[in-house]
Amino acid sequence: MNRLTDFLGLRRSMVGLLSMVVLVGMGERMAERFLPLYLVALGGGVLSVGLLNGLDNLLSALYSFPGGYLSDRLGAKKTLLIFNLVAMAGFALVAAIPTWPAVIGGAFLFISWTAISLPATMSLVARVLPRSKRTMGVSMHSLVRRIPMALGPLVGGALIGAWGERTGVRLAFAGALALAAVALVMQQRLIEDDRPAGAAGQTSAGGSAAGTAPATGTAAAKRPSALALARQMSPQLRKLLVADILVRFCEQIPYAFVVLWAVKTIANPVTAFQFGVLTAIEMATAVLCYIPVAYLADRSGKKPFVLMTFVFFTVFPVVLWFARSFWALVLAFVVRGLKEFGEPTRKALILDLCPPEHQAAMFGLYYLIRDLIVSVAAFGGAFLWGVSPLTNFLVAAAFGAAGTVWFALRGTDLTAS
Repeated sequence: MNRLTDFLGLRRSMVGLLSMVVLVGMGERMAERFLPLYLVALGGGVLSVGLLNGLDNLLSALYSFPGGYLSDRLGAKKTLLIFNLVAMAGFALVAAIPTWPAVIGGAFLFISWTAISLPATMSLVARVLPRSKRTMGVSMHSLVRRIPMALGPLVGGALIGAWGERTGVRLAFAGALALAAVALVMQQRLIEDDRPAGAAGQTSAGGSAAGTAPATGTAAAKRPSALALARQMSPQLRKLLVADILVRFCEQIPYAFVVLWAVKTIANPVTAFQFGVLTAIEMATAVLCYIPVAYLADRSGKKPFVLMTFVFFTVFPVVLWFARSFWALVLAFVVRGLKEFGEPTRKALILDLCPPEHQAAMFGLYYLIRDLIVSVAAFGGAFLWGVSPLTNFLVAAAFGAAGTVWFALRGTDLTAS
């Protein structure tokens, strides 16, 4: 058992982190996945769906750098506590007020929980685990995230089937609030206290941190602004960022409309519960990839695994267009699951290319730039869908192909050495 936990990088803080990911993610996914249906049922219309998806990307961008900055300043444990409380407020708002403006308002608080907490999460992984285990740690985080992503839509679909789209989604958000409260307690008990980078206590290897006053001026001077950090971004990281932006255009243009395509648009639409089954198939496919890919990526170059991920991102909208029944959608969602093939490897590559003293902030800045630009695609997806679903899917695939070719030609490999 000790060898297994060491192989998987399961330290005490990692267990606390993964418990939080399961509980908050379970609540989030059994509710958030069906928000497009809920918005339409409340009279918000297709444009409200596009607005929600655009807000998801825009807020993910705007929250990423503050999330990384706070993690470097306060430490991951305190930062995650703050972010959980914010998400809980959003869950409570949507559960209490059944109107589409309230959903949009709650989205400001909960829909980007993953984005705002990701820099703190990744910096915690980097702090707890050695570099030789970093891809495995990120992969375990990604693997565990897929458990609620698989089970959450099943529970949410069952609630909608039993109580209808309005009441079922509100009950899902009430459950999300309860699970987030349990996660908050567990994360605070299991995650060890960590000192922020540049804290006064981290003076020297032999010095004592106890009783020392913070060197506020020095610490603040070591925390550069977003603009200063952007100038420090390495050329290798910039090239990855360009490819990532193009591929995320491919993902986000059709993202919010996949559920509408499957449940409302095709000739043989599936039920909400069957859509939950499709999502579970997607997550199971992703989970099967994580551990072997992490093992290989920690011992060889990361570029081939990231490149394969970009290929699957590109193929998915094309396969989805031809999926007009449940079993055809099963194939499409297997392809969608395979797009996670090298996602943990990509995150580990970002961490490797970040300066250690500003790791969380640089990670957050990367996502700030990426998601701020990609939010345009999310907003534009609604207008492309208004033209036709085929237009939406083809434009998405074109962006994915461009990003894949760019990374194949310009992307930098990073070997284990």
